[in-house]
Amino acid sequence: MSVRIRGLRVELAGRAAVSDVDLDVPAGEVFGLVGPNGSGKTTLLRALYRAVRPVSGSADVAGAPVANTGRRALARLLGATTQEVVRAGGLAVREVVAQGRTAHLGLLSRPGPEDEDAVRRALRATELAGAADRDVSRLSGGELQRVVIARALAQRPQVLVLDEPTNHLDLRHRYAVLQLLGELARGGTTVLLTAHDLDLAVRFCDRLGVLDGGRLVAAGEPGEVLDERLLAEVFGIRARTERAGGRWRLEVDGPLDAQSSDHSCTG
Repeated sequence: MSVRIRGLRVELAGRAAVSDVDLDVPAGEVFGLVGPNGSGKTTLLRALYRAVRPVSGSADVAGAPVANTGRRALARLLGATTQEVVRAGGLAVREVVAQGRTAHLGLLSRPGPEDEDAVRRALRATELAGAADRDVSRLSGGELQRVVIARALAQRPQVLVLDEPTNHLDLRHRYAVLQLLGELARGGTTVLLTAHDLDLAVRFCDRLGVLDGGRLVAAGEPGEVLDERLLAEVFGIRARTERAGGRWRLEVDGPLDAQSSDHSCTG
């Protein structure tokens, strides 16, 4: 397994944010973590890149135990993005993306052709090649989100961990980023992401894990996991998953406490 989690428990401010989670994600898969706000999705990812320390349990990434692997060594295996996008004024887009190569360079090493190629490819993949020399402080929120993703891509990690990667993106770039992640997975990269947009997660993820109250309550293919009962109990909606054109899609009738209507919407 490219990501292997066993009995993971993380406490924040004295309460369990993640409780006894077991999870396996194989190489070449797009795995989405979904759940209500505060369900532990972001905390679980943060435990993988050591932003928080579990009180018990273990996590392995590409065969390396997270707790016992040095930060530079871990960064060569795992690339991560967060929801906190920092505007580093004075730096060009190309320079921020090039930070993704830091883990591959020695203390006094200068970037070489392989590093430059990785940066060029990451810029092109995220449609930022034309903005490579722009100051990041002048970018929109959506452009900054793509810069952060490009920086993680430039690492060329075996595992990509992305917290809400489509946040701040317009509809076209949401689809473009998710299609890119699918292409990376088909090339062997493991992609583990959190998603607020349940319909996009259903459409683009190979499998989903549902977190509720810090516990993993279900995991599997979208159509198997998101049945009407779980959608009602965890998300509070009347909805169902259907197969269409080779992809799953979510059909939402509305919240449980709303009056029934003749109109339905696609989530």
